[in-house]
Amino acid sequence: MSIEFLITTLIVVISPGAGAIYTIATGLGRGGRASLWAALFCTFGIVPHMLAAITGLAAVLHTSALAFDIIKYLGVAYLLYMAWSTLRESGALSVEARQEKKRLGAMAAEVMLINLLNPKLSIFFFAFLPQFVPTGTPNAVMRMLELSGVFMAMTFVVFALYGLFAAAIRGQVMSRPAVLTWMRRSFAAAFVMLGAKLALTQR
Repeated sequence: MSIEFLITTLIVVISPGAGAIYTIATGLGRGGRASLWAALFCTFGIVPHMLAAITGLAAVLHTSALAFDIIKYLGVAYLLYMAWSTLRESGALSVEARQEKKRLGAMAAEVMLINLLNPKLSIFFFAFLPQFVPTGTPNAVMRMLELSGVFMAMTFVVFALYGLFAAAIRGQVMSRPAVLTWMRRSFAAAFVMLGAKLALTQR
């Protein structure tokens, strides 16, 4: 395992994205245990993109403008929906004054949609993994699976830390209505910005 791969993976994982925002919001809104589930679901949400890269499906997205744009704009629409539901204070990412239970299946579905509707993730893996698997490497597929496993493990650890930190300051946030309103609007704005960023991306 090269140090270059580990450093690059860490930089990618700690960069704020939809999954990180979802986990932080879950920690603030529903506590530490829920944030760990969110981190786990975000981690497993990587699997479809990893498999797409390994099997070559990402190449189809890269070469087909129509397929790429369809998935991209569905992703934009979903991110905007997440922003709207947050502002309405009734969505999955709403920060509530009291901790609410949420069905794990619903949380998993939300995370999977966030990940699946972002074609750039598949293309990222398509471009990222081969750089660390030299041509002619025996069992190249197994090597790519191994690297993907490390990427997923680092994702879970970083996201779990994000979520647990958010859960730790939950009490301070909930006791201040002005801060709670600011946080809710910040989450909504973050999803709008992520949607705009996704809309402007090219293959």
